[in-house]
Amino acid sequence: MMQLLLNRFKNTVLLFVMVLISCGNFSQTESAEKANTLQKTAHSKPETKKDLVVGANQTDAYLPILKGKRIGIVANQTSVIFKNSGHTDYTHLVDSLVALNLKVQKVFAPEHGFRGTADAGEVVKDGIDTKTGLPIISLYGDNKKPKPEQLADIDMVIFDIQDVGARFYTYISSLHYVMEACAEQNIPLLILDRPNPNGHYIDGPVLEMAHKSFVGMHPVPVVHGMTIGEYAQMINGEKWLKNEVNCELTVIPVKNYTHQTAYSLPIKPSPNLPNDVAINLYPSLCFFEGTNVSAGRGTEKQFQIFGSPFLNKEMFNYNFEFTPKPNEGAKYPKYDGKICYGLDLSEAKPLNRLDLNYLIEAYQATSDKATFFNNFFIKLAGTDKLQKQIETRHTAYEIKKTWVRDLQDYDSMRKAYVIYE
Repeated sequence: MMQLLLNRFKNTVLLFVMVLISCGNFSQTESAEKANTLQKTAHSKPETKKDLVVGANQTDAYLPILKGKRIGIVANQTSVIFKNSGHTDYTHLVDSLVALNLKVQKVFAPEHGFRGTADAGEVVKDGIDTKTGLPIISLYGDNKKPKPEQLADIDMVIFDIQDVGARFYTYISSLHYVMEACAEQNIPLLILDRPNPNGHYIDGPVLEMAHKSFVGMHPVPVVHGMTIGEYAQMINGEKWLKNEVNCELTVIPVKNYTHQTAYSLPIKPSPNLPNDVAINLYPSLCFFEGTNVSAGRGTEKQFQIFGSPFLNKEMFNYNFEFTPKPNEGAKYPKYDGKICYGLDLSEAKPLNRLDLNYLIEAYQATSDKATFFNNFFIKLAGTDKLQKQIETRHTAYEIKKTWVRDLQDYDSMRKAYVIYE
């Protein structure tokens, strides 16, 4: 494959080579505690790392498909083609296709923007990419779904974004709306697949459709155990698009990947997920976004710490303190300039499950239970049951027991769309 790519591009400014993705180790042995028997894992613990070739690097598979077509690309800073085995050098997919004189018409940018620098929840504006001169159309804010006029000059759309495998990470919601728009305009969608760093298990409450929002659009658990390519096939197969339309879909799968394969992201998927630890803890700590507890935004340990001015320092040995300040990805962090007491999890062993204990203990330790939960919490949970269970002092074991049947049903559905073992 490497020789073919070098031969193809030796006279261009691009050198495409197979990618060797170095991985973090998620092979933590599960605790023998009783609650862990209720964890619904999609697969056994991850194997050692393997050589991976992401979809974008498989140019032989998709360049012929793009020939002569007017192209729209849904992309951000993770949409790259790797140029060396250490994945430290790469070219952006958009820059690469433009350099090959393909007919790239425009870029569609999801949450955090095309270059990935916007805050979570910050409105991403339309604009022009200064490097290529291409129009950038925001898919975050009021325009979450491409409009017919924005697709009028497009023959094919490419979707290439690194996901982290959590339901409330909004790239899968953007995927839904892109698929729906493409289906309505009879435009085929090409997905260049990438591994899921949290793809080795499934866990969490399954979303109830009464609580559907942009941070949860489908009846899936918090940790869904699928890549973007697999998830797109499930959206089609389960007829989740408006009026049950079907999107013409082509997926370029990742080579040498299984859901047991650990995967360390070479590029931050968003400003507040800076490393493997944050990505691994994100499904468990993101619940704090719906509470009066900070998950570390405004520090250099986003989603690796949590704390609040209201937590009892002695109750759960909250011996760590931090003071949030504005930084990249958090212009207005929660508790800006105030001391927060909590825990530093940056050295914790990787999780193979969703851990509710941090959330439960923080609720028990807060001096302000009346405002602990806000309206966003139910959207993140996808159900109003979790908040009620915590308020009535259910244990993590008792809560997870109520998820078992739904997770079993979801996993049975999921298996029909799995590309990787």
